[in-house]
Amino acid sequence: MFESFSNSEILSGMITPAVLVSACASLIFSTANRLGRIFDRVNLLKSEVELLLDGKRSFHTERMIYMRHQLSVQKKRAVLIQRSMAFLYLATSLFVISSLTLAITLAFAKGYTWIPTVAAITGGICLFLASALLFYESRYNLTFINRQIEFTEFLERELQKK
Repeated sequence: MFESFSNSEILSGMITPAVLVSACASLIFSTANRLGRIFDRVNLLKSEVELLLDGKRSFHTERMIYMRHQLSVQKKRAVLIQRSMAFLYLATSLFVISSLTLAITLAFAKGYTWIPTVAAITGGICLFLASALLFYESRYNLTFINRQIEFTEFLERELQKK
């Protein structure tokens, strides 16, 4: 049945995608945490807007401009995170398919051994795209942090004027 491949070759061919599945799982976990942090930040911004609307905060105009900008950044980050997670889930599926189709094609359809390779390469491309989106999202996070620092410095300057 497996005349042209040794058991170790088959096993190593199936393990490589499993290692990539593990890498995707780690990225999915950390990306889900990032999405949770975005949710927490949006809730904090919502609370700040409510305090502004109740008249419990000073610098109403400046704070509203700041809040709108921050909410816009968080919205963009959430979209990027969601897209990257979709690519990570797709990559995971493709790596699992690659591993399974390797065993099946070697056992039953030796003429189709290109299928697991195509699945693994496509999974690698999805993993790359997810990583690129996460890199891009991290730039938005930096924008959020920098704007928060700038607004804090503004408040500090205004307090010193009083």
